[in-house]
Amino acid sequence: MKAMAYLFLFAFCFAIISAFGGTKEICEKEDSTTMKDRIKLIVNNGKIFTAKLENNSSARALKEILEKGDISIQMQDYANMEKVGPIGKTLPRNDTQTTTAPGDLILYQGKYFVIYYAPNSWNFTRLGKIENINENELKSALGEGDATVILSIKP
Repeated sequence: MKAMAYLFLFAFCFAIISAFGGTKEICEKEDSTTMKDRIKLIVNNGKIFTAKLENNSSARALKEILEKGDISIQMQDYANMEKVGPIGKTLPRNDTQTTTAPGDLILYQGKYFVIYYAPNSWNFTRLGKIENINENELKSALGEGDATVILSIKP
């Protein structure tokens, strides 16, 4: 009878370990899938944001550049609605009439990276959107005046 109890306990423990091992693999797959369409933004004060990229040739070109290394962008405040700075390369444009919202990442004229913290309407190329942020949090993180933003795909 004791042997049967040990056999049952062994089988139960094996099932639990197998279940958690499988869950871990599934979670790791989800993390790598989820992160493949995202970039990280590190603002001059050390605040880190994650942004989901758009599915267009502009965002893919940006990601290809980031696969070679991080980009540091010196950004200036413009019109109390955005921070804008040169990427250092020209990316393909996918301009459409767009009304921005806080957290929108925009490509302007193929060579400027823009972070909007207030609405604006114009012909822009969407690159992505900062996740889980509101206007006040974003304005606070970017600060007044100039900002340095590092773009990265490193975890």
